[in-house]
Amino acid sequence: MKALRYAQRMVGLESISHQSNRVVTKYLQMKLTKFGFLVEELRYRDPAGVLKVNLVARKGNAPPEESPSGNRGLAYFCHTDVVPVTSWFTDEFGPFQPTVLNERLYGRGSCDMKGSIACMLAAAKKFDWHQLRQPLYFIATADEEVGFHGIKNVVAESQYFREIVARQVPAVIGEPTNLDVVHAHKGSLRIIAKADGTAVHSSTGIQTNANLKLIPFANEMLQICRETESDTRWQNNDFHPSTLTWNIGIRDNAAALNITASESTCTVYARPMPGVELQPLLNRVAEVAKQHNLDLQIIRACQPLWVAPDAPFVVAACQLAHRPAPRTVCYATDGGLLDELQDKIICGPGGVEQAHTHDEWIALEQLDRGTELYQKMIQHWCCS
Repeated sequence: MKALRYAQRMVGLESISHQSNRVVTKYLQMKLTKFGFLVEELRYRDPAGVLKVNLVARKGNAPPEESPSGNRGLAYFCHTDVVPVTSWFTDEFGPFQPTVLNERLYGRGSCDMKGSIACMLAAAKKFDWHQLRQPLYFIATADEEVGFHGIKNVVAESQYFREIVARQVPAVIGEPTNLDVVHAHKGSLRIIAKADGTAVHSSTGIQTNANLKLIPFANEMLQICRETESDTRWQNNDFHPSTLTWNIGIRDNAAALNITASESTCTVYARPMPGVELQPLLNRVAEVAKQHNLDLQIIRACQPLWVAPDAPFVVAACQLAHRPAPRTVCYATDGGLLDELQDKIICGPGGVEQAHTHDEWIALEQLDRGTELYQKMIQHWCCS
């Protein structure tokens, strides 16, 4: 099985987000070139100064007009970075030693999402250049797991991406969905509030503890959390859970219990949804931060993704995947940065339940079925 072989090779090429993805990208570039793609390489430095590489590739010519069938080709989006490994379930092999057991491929990234990449590689290999009446695009990004820096670089710098937008090529984001067709997902929003104080011995009674400035803000975040869990204004029943999942974190830098904190931070991670206007909540966040003289950042990492479930592209994808209807997911993807594209879905092998786990795996059956489905998609949108 070619997809299994490709997946094993990529899992073995460690590409944790805080490291460079150069090695796995070099492997991917070699395969894409061998399979007849023209490859555009984009390099950038992440916020920590680490070299990252994106690939945007095209196989087949891009004719000036769509085909008589109305097809404009297909663009497959994926990411090559994986999350860190803090623990692993066995000592018999490591997370970057891909191992097949009980019809599963184990290893970090096997599910999220090198298994999906392997399926598209295996599917794309089967089509010669002359078979493609419309082009097939293959976009592999870095940093999807840590701020979507890679897809932002592609949107800003890639000539092939400009071609995709101009032609309005439909997109498949290959994240794990067990090959269900997903037409919507939540977005990603981060709030960071910092308070400053002075570190002194607590016995002095000098109230310079940064936590004292932060507690009122954290209390307001708690009130907002409770409100979003109970008030339907902040909910969307197309998702499960239907809430923003307003997740609060608190930490300070006090070195001991008898030392006041010189810095204290409250974080919130929320997941915006289509049809839910968050600005009133964000205005409350900004106001309480101002009242207590806190340093505030509100970072909209990516927008929610929404395509009508009865859109022709979504319906056609469901037919190819033998699914009665599309569904939604609660995580975010690079698709949240593809607002210039009208037609997009998330569809890939493996289940998100296996992603980021201490025993991450993908079923071999999913690699087979994923390759088969991606072949059908290429045939449908690129060859007819």
